[in-house]
Amino acid sequence: MAAAAWLWLCLLGLFCSAFAPEPAATPRLRARGAAAGPGDGMNVLFIVVDDLRPVLGCYGDKLVKSPNIDQLASQSIVFSNAYAQQAVCAPSRVSFLTGRRPDTTRLYDFYSYWRVHAGNYSTMPQYFKENGYMTLSVGKVFHPGVSSNYSDDYPYSWSIPPFHPSTEKYENDKTCRGKDGKLYANLVCPVDVTEMPSGTLPDIQSTEEAIRLLNVMKTNKQKFFLAVGYHKPHIPLRYPQEFLKLYPLENITLAPDPWVPEKLPSVAYNPWTDIRQRDDVKALNVSFPYGPLPDDFQRQIRQSYYAAVSYLDMQVGLLLNALDDAGLSNSTIVVFTADHGWSLGEHGEWAKYSNFDVATRVPLMFYVPGMTTSSLGQGERIFPYLDPFSHVLGLVPQGQSKKVVELVSLFSTLAELAGLQVPPACPETSFHVALCSEGASIVRYFNISEEKAEEEKVGCDDAYRCFNEESVAFSQYPRPADTPQWNSDKPKLKDIRIMGYSMRTVDYRYTVWVRFYPNNFSANFEDVRAGELYMVETDPNQDYNIYNNISHGVFFKKILGFLKR
Repeated sequence: MAAAAWLWLCLLGLFCSAFAPEPAATPRLRARGAAAGPGDGMNVLFIVVDDLRPVLGCYGDKLVKSPNIDQLASQSIVFSNAYAQQAVCAPSRVSFLTGRRPDTTRLYDFYSYWRVHAGNYSTMPQYFKENGYMTLSVGKVFHPGVSSNYSDDYPYSWSIPPFHPSTEKYENDKTCRGKDGKLYANLVCPVDVTEMPSGTLPDIQSTEEAIRLLNVMKTNKQKFFLAVGYHKPHIPLRYPQEFLKLYPLENITLAPDPWVPEKLPSVAYNPWTDIRQRDDVKALNVSFPYGPLPDDFQRQIRQSYYAAVSYLDMQVGLLLNALDDAGLSNSTIVVFTADHGWSLGEHGEWAKYSNFDVATRVPLMFYVPGMTTSSLGQGERIFPYLDPFSHVLGLVPQGQSKKVVELVSLFSTLAELAGLQVPPACPETSFHVALCSEGASIVRYFNISEEKAEEEKVGCDDAYRCFNEESVAFSQYPRPADTPQWNSDKPKLKDIRIMGYSMRTVDYRYTVWVRFYPNNFSANFEDVRAGELYMVETDPNQDYNIYNNISHGVFFKKILGFLKR
């Protein structure tokens, strides 16, 4: 880094010691003759949200108030069928940040660091850093703790130590005021922000820090990769209480299918043990494992989830407005996504921890100046802040793709958009390979119409890029036993006995639950414990399992062919 830039960053309050000039790493620059990406040389603003299913106006939700995210979508290509590789925080984030699937990161829980226990894989921000970008992390990007070496993978992935809000440590404290005036650690937790520790909330602090960093980058004219991770709507559902006004309880319905499906294999069910540990849920004395929760409390959870999404939307709006203020909207790629979804009572389930669409499906959109929207004129604003309390926009996405895509493709996709050399496809065994990807770039879906996409046969050269010329997403989830246990939602590696491998296409979701051996990370597909098959056209909510009704050898052959490669 140039000395002048380093000095500026010190003066503006960043960590000077972390910015001391280092010997330059060998850059992995675009190969000679490689085509420039549509966002060649642009900055990247990567926004990742915790536990956000696509309950957004731009995804057709009629109840939610999300004008700022909808405004971003109106200038973006939006993928309506995007899926996470495992519906729990650490495995999903390590997967999409390394471009490797959970079976390659060998992370199914929270308790190992891939560089030590799997392979020294390069990450997406590391790749940008090695190509001359200032890489910055704000909030929850990597999952904190063992799975990111207690450092969010600093200094490999980030140019300076990642920022975490000072009030993050109070997330699970008793900060929710009950009707009796006492404080509780509740699931449903609208709060008066002025009564919170330091008079603020973590996501508010993250937005403020991200805006500060944008202005630092503008001042220094430094090319950047800024990742901003928002906590809400992760539990506890703690958000400013005024957002409840947007969602009167009488307007809140139950899930369309709030029952446990009759033919759901018991191994597939997640007993939502994390929400059972919250004070307000404990007080209900709900039976384990199937419940159910009382209808009125189900509505309160759904109400608070929506309120938390609108609170998130406000933060995103303030951040994008600051991008406009800094004059960076015309030179910055913006990606918006989530680590996985969250069940809101569907199938009698809450939280994530399953292979259902409600747990694995995520919002995914890309704003690329000059590609998804025309270039801005001088002084023109593209992301003016919109107040969720007064704006009902009904904006539609600039472009929408129904192609089935995966978060594991993010690394390759962003590299291509930025004009960097796209990481090569991983070989069959890639534990020794530092830089490769198990997810193909999806830039090829940006510019072709849906009709043309259906007609064209995309050429493929390996198992990752071609699956019988059908776009497919793979997810998986571990279980400790065939029936719901206290640790079914988050089993530690040593306790995993069954792995549910799931294949989602535009037409169906097919899942097989097979014997798994944690000592050597192997699955025995000759020992199938249970299966699920849902046809999207006739059963979009995945309520009627027809696995035992029809011959499904062709599905098994497909999923086995991919996973065994």
